[in-house]
Amino acid sequence: QLQASGGGLVQAGGSLRLSCAASGRTFSSYNMAWFRQPPGKEREFVAAIMWSGGSTYYVDSVKGRFTISRNNAENTVYLQMSIPKPEDAAVYYCAAAVKGLYWYRASEEFYRYWGQGTQVTVSS
Repeated sequence: QLQASGGGLVQAGGSLRLSCAASGRTFSSYNMAWFRQPPGKEREFVAAIMWSGGSTYYVDSVKGRFTISRNNAENTVYLQMSIPKPEDAAVYYCAAAVKGLYWYRASEEFYRYWGQGTQVTVSS
């Protein structure tokens, strides 16, 4: 089970950190990702992190501004949002994929477990 938190109202140019806590003992067996769904739009991939934390990947629109990280000892994955823009406003979801041939994909179907989403609003 995944529980996302940390959303809220943030000023453009500020910062916000999202957290996703996982239950269970096998968190380190999962590659993790963040997705988001802006109002009126489809859900989209944002970032992913390998099970070990050794590799990360970002969609171009957040590269250099967002940082995904994880703490396997605490069963938590984070998304640090720096210099957010109004277009970053969305419901953010964390997702987990079992270790396999690939460690990330941008498609939702790749991920087995999903958190409930946390709302991020960016004021300009």
